[in-house]
Amino acid sequence: MPPRTGGGGRGRGRTVGAMAVSEGAAGGATMKGRRAVLVGLMIVVCLASAPVQFAAPAVGIPERLSNQEFWRLSTGFSEPSGFFNSDNLVSNEDTFQHVIPELTRMVAPGGVYVGVGPDQNFTYIAALDPAVAFIPDVRRGNLQVHLMYKALFALSADRKDFLARLFGRPVPPGLSMAASARDLMVAFSASAPDQNLREANLRAVLDYLARHRGTPLDDEDRSGVAFVMDSFFAGGPELSFVSNGGFRRSPYPSYAALQAATDLEGAERSYLSTEARFRRVKSLQERNLLIPVVGNFAGPLALASIGSWVREQGGVVTAFYTSNVEQYLFQDGRWDHFRRSVASMPLDTSSTFIRSCFNTCSSPGGSRAVTLLDSVPGLLQAVSNGRVVGYWDILMHSRAPGD
Repeated sequence: MPPRTGGGGRGRGRTVGAMAVSEGAAGGATMKGRRAVLVGLMIVVCLASAPVQFAAPAVGIPERLSNQEFWRLSTGFSEPSGFFNSDNLVSNEDTFQHVIPELTRMVAPGGVYVGVGPDQNFTYIAALDPAVAFIPDVRRGNLQVHLMYKALFALSADRKDFLARLFGRPVPPGLSMAASARDLMVAFSASAPDQNLREANLRAVLDYLARHRGTPLDDEDRSGVAFVMDSFFAGGPELSFVSNGGFRRSPYPSYAALQAATDLEGAERSYLSTEARFRRVKSLQERNLLIPVVGNFAGPLALASIGSWVREQGGVVTAFYTSNVEQYLFQDGRWDHFRRSVASMPLDTSSTFIRSCFNTCSSPGGSRAVTLLDSVPGLLQAVSNGRVVGYWDILMHSRAPGD
């Protein structure tokens, strides 16, 4: 997720670039000194950390939810929509694949995945193979993004069909089923948008969602889904994140660049990198086990409801992708509400936070963002011991694989 503002934040920290830094933890050090200390400690922690033991796959989570149960959970766990400074149709985190090799060594398949934002979640889901995934986000617009994706996965036979529907463009000739994500992006970038395809695709998506729900979406959600599809039609593979607050240090990566990104060894990890990864997400979608929810991380309902449901099913939350939402929670003085909700979830020793640091943490290739991993129970214990009190402490407690 992007910076919400370019100015000062509220609460314990102050904003430097796009990161709220704890005054107590950082002291009077310069920004350059803070960055060197953070990167140095990340390297030490990464080298010293042994892989976490695998969690046992969840045995009580249903292999499929009915259509009615999907909508009951999505609606019943949701809170009123909140504000974010972007439509956030496309991620701006181009390092999110870097952590996947270590993440898959730490987290076993069959757990419960929780994550915020648009389709970068699908790449983590394809890698981790969870039994169920929840996507809570403060904006209802994000739920509309995921409803569009739900329909597109159901309607599409393969990656080429999926991208043709997403962009409203004909499938380029000559694409192999073994094409890489980069090959797909190059090919679709050269395929011209077709207004007739766009209109047919929107009708198909809205018709599918009406059949799945048993009744048409309300006007707000219909227009929201149409807005998302129009944006992908107009922008195509070059669609990128836009900050409505005007805070933009450098160009954000395009959808095509994000899909063609790699881990630190140069391997593509995107959910569009292979048919097998695509089918893994498609299967979860078709079994109604990828559930979007409207909710603030510090809100009273969404995370608490997800945790209660997972506990009732005998599951374990093994991965929680927070992006940099915790930055905003500290700015608003509400991070402890989030901590308590997470602490109430069923966890084990493998439960892992995936988070992002913007503009302040050093990164391979000079990216604006760095993706970090952190032990959920380890962080909760550090908070209890008084070793973590601010956002800077959260980042210091995290590690960056590959450093």
